[in-house]
Amino acid sequence: MTRKVLALALFCAFAAFPAQAGGVNVALTDSDGNPAANAVVELIRDGTGDLPPSHVSGEAVIDQRHETFIPLVSVIRKGGHVVFTNHDTTMHQVYSFSPIKQFEFEMDQGQRSDPVVFDKPGVASIGCNIHDQMITYVYVADSPFAARTDAQGRVAFADVPAGAYHVHVWHPNLVPGRSAPSPALAVGTGASNIAAQVALMAPPSMKHMHMGAY
Repeated sequence: MTRKVLALALFCAFAAFPAQAGGVNVALTDSDGNPAANAVVELIRDGTGDLPPSHVSGEAVIDQRHETFIPLVSVIRKGGHVVFTNHDTTMHQVYSFSPIKQFEFEMDQGQRSDPVVFDKPGVASIGCNIHDQMITYVYVADSPFAARTDAQGRVAFADVPAGAYHVHVWHPNLVPGRSAPSPALAVGTGASNIAAQVALMAPPSMKHMHMGAY
């Protein structure tokens, strides 16, 4: 697949303010102040201790329309599964060679796949062997708190237990080989609002990657 990746850097300009108890609210913007959508924010507990049941969904559905995977980014918990649907007018050959999950199957128009289980944490890049421009990502979270930023670049977590965490941020266009910073977060009896700036260099074209359809 030929595409230009985005240069992604997190400036550690994080601020914590009092908020509703048990809530952690994260807002990501780019260097121009625009909302940073399609990032994944995961709260990772430092040290040991009991964690609540996962708040991350155990299922995601990835559709195929207009030779596009929708959505661009899905988030599921470890052990969760993804179902692929094909509402396109052509056949697709869905595949992943990612270390956390390898598979390949064909899908005719109107078909729905068997659930694809992801039992390892990490990120799987998924494409179509017939249409090279098609790509989607499945983020498999080990932590009970992980979510994708919405169109406003925001994520909200409720009922986060008190303790020390670090905030892991991932984006599908992170420069290969570069690790995103993981700022520390102390959750007490209250909660935190976290604001972070994400520097993005947009590619020349995002055609077929999302089409604004989700």
